Amino acid sequence: MKFEKLNENKIRIILSNKDLIDKNINFNSFMSNSAEAQDLFLDMLEEAEEKVGFITKDYKIKIEALAMEDGDFVVTITRFGQKENKDFSINSRNKKIVAKRKTATLKSDNLVYEFKSFDDFCLFSSMVSKVKELNEISKITKLYTYNSRYYLLFSKINHENPYIKKFYTMITEFGTYVNSSDLFASKLNERGTLIIKNNAIKICLKHFN
Repeated sequence: MKFEKLNENKIRIILSNKDLIDKNINFNSFMSNSAEAQDLFLDMLEEAEEKVGFITKDYKIKIEALAMEDGDFVVTITRFGQKENKDFSINSRNKKIVAKRKTATLKSDNLVYEFKSFDDFCLFSSMVSKVKELNEISKITKLYTYNSRYYLLFSKINHENPYIKKFYTMITEFGTYVNSSDLFASKLNERGTLIIKNNAIKICLKHFN
């Protein structure tokens, strides 16, 4: 497992197939709320405290696990304000952890990522611009707003791009993958407001950075 502290309240963990094998847990068990998955998440939280000083005791937490096609997982853990009642501490082995799990399918025609704010999108654009190869992942990038959130739509994706895994790792720091992206892309076209019709990242860098 690889641990990266994104900020004071968020970390990212890269979990490989080998890590699952070492923990005697398979893909299906990990993607469900099995006892084995619960133990693995607790082990991850304890290791995160040891390796990067990320303390979760007496905090509310959110865990999101994104399954990659190559078998790896990108796990994002976010902590919130401390709870007053310490009986709810996730540090206890008797407590159940609920993790949101999603599968990223690179074979779809579209990929959609949700950003909570325009600033988050701009921060992502600034970071991704430092890796020139990532510009070749998609021929069309549109930015929409819908229900007070921002959505980046990638179309005509280069599935063979060798940097696509790195792209996933970078974007999950700022945005959230939208399940059933092809269907949601249609919804954005019908109900969303198109802000940037193409080259959304480049235009953001040119005008807002």
